[in-house]
Amino acid sequence: MAPQTGYFTDASMVRKVHREFAVRVAGPRTLLLQATHPVAFAGFFAHTGALDEPYERLARTAKVMDAITFGPRAEADRLTRRVRAMHRRVRGELAEPAGRFPAGTPYAADDPVLLLWILAAIVDSSLLVYDKYVRRLSDEERDAYWQDYRVIGTLFGLLPEEMPADIAGFDAYMEETLTGGDLHITPEARELALEIVMRPPVPLRMRPMLELVNQITVGLLPPEIRRGYGFSWDPARSVALHGGAEYVRRVMLPLLPRRLRVRAA
Repeated sequence: MAPQTGYFTDASMVRKVHREFAVRVAGPRTLLLQATHPVAFAGFFAHTGALDEPYERLARTAKVMDAITFGPRAEADRLTRRVRAMHRRVRGELAEPAGRFPAGTPYAADDPVLLLWILAAIVDSSLLVYDKYVRRLSDEERDAYWQDYRVIGTLFGLLPEEMPADIAGFDAYMEETLTGGDLHITPEARELALEIVMRPPVPLRMRPMLELVNQITVGLLPPEIRRGYGFSWDPARSVALHGGAEYVRRVMLPLLPRRLRVRAA
């Protein structure tokens, strides 16, 4: 029997980016960025119980994203159909005011505005980490990656017209969202940052690696968001972060065997 085809091939930019193990470092930044939108945070984190069983939820989310990117269409369709059904049931209102959003602001997990932000945080973080730790992408490659993500967006229920048409539009959307006043880090989101993202339960031998990943996460956050979470930063750490990225990209990765650098398709 011939293998089932997926939504993407090994030539797709979304596979080229996410097969690199280094891009996994984008995960914590993605979560912290997603949580800065208080209405999205209420709908996708607080309401769904993700804060009660965070690592189980993250594992299920990773399974869905892996199926879309690397698996057959039938599996991707089955899993995203289940996610869309769950999103349709998530409805509520903000219990307390958060930034410019008053108490009583409605939220829904299938709201295209909120869903776009959740996906955009993945795209922005993944492209940033890939550029920094793997190689610089051309504008054409960045656009190809975003076009792949527009396909992913439709699988989660977004219409093509509800997403930026190209990477230039995506960049403009990110700039507008980061500076437009919608983002506000609530105490609950700050707790997420400290207890779930920055202090996951890892074995003792992995603590040095966790500290390194945390430093990368903090350093790659936009400055306003970094301050909003209460993270400290200074020029010396900035130099170390960028110098380390140069070393990884120019020295370490070229020397690593492919099996240690790239996941199997």
